[in-house]
Amino acid sequence: MEIPRVSRPYMPGYGIAGADQGSGLLHWSWAAERLTAARHYWVVSTWADGRPHTMPVWGTWDDSTLWFTSAIQSRKVRNLSADPRCCVTTEDASDPVIIEGTARIVTDIPAIQRVVDLMNAKYHSDITLDFLDPEKNATIAVRPQRVFSMLRSDFTGSATRWSFDDDT
Repeated sequence: MEIPRVSRPYMPGYGIAGADQGSGLLHWSWAAERLTAARHYWVVSTWADGRPHTMPVWGTWDDSTLWFTSAIQSRKVRNLSADPRCCVTTEDASDPVIIEGTARIVTDIPAIQRVVDLMNAKYHSDITLDFLDPEKNATIAVRPQRVFSMLRSDFTGSATRWSFDDDT
């Protein structure tokens, strides 16, 4: 597992404390646990004209990738095919984990089988590899560039940003 760089996010006007104040910077394992435990995620993509599009999905966090699936003709898949930049958040708005990243549609069978196995284990479902046939359904991997989080109990003293690339 890649351990990202950690810092305070730039949030002018919110009174964000220094990195060593308040609760301090959250540990990456805290965010990864919440990404793993979330039952639902909100995916935000953009239409060609820039309008946002938000939809809830089932998904699974696997090391450093958030996976979800959707019909190949769905609005989110069409949006992500045209512009892979997206945001994905956990369903918990009180102690959220927010991913800013890049989506890619995966078509290789071993990766899709891994997603089938992860989804069946997490959701106690019985989807098959046939269900995720790339001609009908997209298997989408979102790789984070930045991840943000904060605790509701200490918003100004816990706000944390993790960076997975050189863009801080």
